[in-house]
Amino acid sequence: MPATFRRKFSRMRGTKSHGWGGKKKHRGGGSQGGKGMSGMLKHKKSWMIQNDPDHFGKRGFFSRSEKLNAVNLEFLGRYAEKNKKKEIDVSELGFQKVLSKGTLKSPLKIKAKVFSEKAKQKIEEAGGEAIQVTGSV
Repeated sequence: MPATFRRKFSRMRGTKSHGWGGKKKHRGGGSQGGKGMSGMLKHKKSWMIQNDPDHFGKRGFFSRSEKLNAVNLEFLGRYAEKNKKKEIDVSELGFQKVLSKGTLKSPLKIKAKVFSEKAKQKIEEAGGEAIQVTGSV
């Protein structure tokens, strides 16, 4: 904006409606035909068809594969220390996959559906065991 440009609210001082027509026209959603997306299937339908034709309906694809909840070794190590456990079944905690972030201080037997390769290595380096539980992945 140029430095000499005056803002609308100062230019409109003294005018009753500040350029919005009647007294109630720039107030609430009534003069817009409803606020937000209301009326998009009724009186604002032609606007929707022109400006956002892909708004309604399905598009693309979705994966049918199971999404696995993952947990890090860091968390499992702290959990084992806190609860004085040597064997952890990850599925009891609501997880299916073990990831490799963090390190283990003590050897643990960890049961899970899936292990990342790095997580398996770290568990075995700490003197523990990574036991893969069979089940659908």
